[in-house]
Amino acid sequence: MATHAEEDPDEPDEPESPSAPDNGANAPTRMVPSVGLPSREWEYSTHVLTLAQVTDGKTLVQVLKDSAGEGWELADIVDGGEKRVLLMRRPKRGQREARRVGFAPPTQT
Repeated sequence: MATHAEEDPDEPDEPESPSAPDNGANAPTRMVPSVGLPSREWEYSTHVLTLAQVTDGKTLVQVLKDSAGEGWELADIVDGGEKRVLLMRRPKRGQREARRVGFAPPTQT
């Protein structure tokens, strides 16, 4: 069995750092990432239901059905003791609605 000392001479301690450039003319260029505000991909909405509404078999289904018609999907259910909070999400819509592009048909005069 081989014993190893704390510092093994076979392993290099640290790689040698290159010498500093004289006047900065040969300094390596580094890419600096631009950091902006993260874009939100989702809009969120909440619905608060009592525990009885969640378990009655009708109210929860109706809320989910109505929300799905508007593009919302269930993301999470948060336990709030006697109440449950439904966290709904949908893809974020653009600031401007999409417009049709093209020419209008000619009018008959």
